[in-house]
Amino acid sequence: MHQPKRQPELVEGNLPVFVFPTELIFYADDQSTHKQVLTLYNPYEFALKFKVLCTTPNKYVVVDAAGAVKPQCCVDIVIRHRDVRSCHYGVIDKFRLQVSEQSQRKALGRKEVVATLLPSAKEQQKEEEEKRIKEHLTESLFFEQSCQPENRTVSSGPSLLTVFLGVVCIAALMLPTLGDVESLVPLYLHLSVNQKLVAAYILGLITMAILRT
Repeated sequence: MHQPKRQPELVEGNLPVFVFPTELIFYADDQSTHKQVLTLYNPYEFALKFKVLCTTPNKYVVVDAAGAVKPQCCVDIVIRHRDVRSCHYGVIDKFRLQVSEQSQRKALGRKEVVATLLPSAKEQQKEEEEKRIKEHLTESLFFEQSCQPENRTVSSGPSLLTVFLGVVCIAALMLPTLGDVESLVPLYLHLSVNQKLVAAYILGLITMAILRT
């Protein structure tokens, strides 16, 4: 005898709840934002009933605060801000959506949505733009500081080999030329004119290289 497939028992509070958006922002200077819409999705194969709770119910009007969602369907919940005053600017309120099976009372899952009233959308955009500029400047400064040691390494001056060759060329030019009889320097240290010309040419190249660095 074929037995109907039993649905597994759901644990209280563990059912994921899918709501969009997860944050509501109301702007005092923009009346079009005083009414927001929450969309509750039901991706499951059984119907859900829902209930919307709020930490400050006197500030909001929730249209259809309780209802049902068919399997693999969604429902829109309209929330209106009815107490737009400067004393509420920046205050974070919370909505909690609780869902359960239609045949049961226990809450299978819950989701919190935060709501905030801000004075102006333009001011908010300005603050976000300033924040982005500060982050960009911080990143640029960090990049420059990170690159400075490498720049110092690249342009730290002539190498020891270049300096050594320059000293050798200067010493060669100071040595006596072949045929200079009155010099006290040993004869094997006397250089020809061609050798001194080569030393002078190399010294010129080294000087140009040092000036470029």
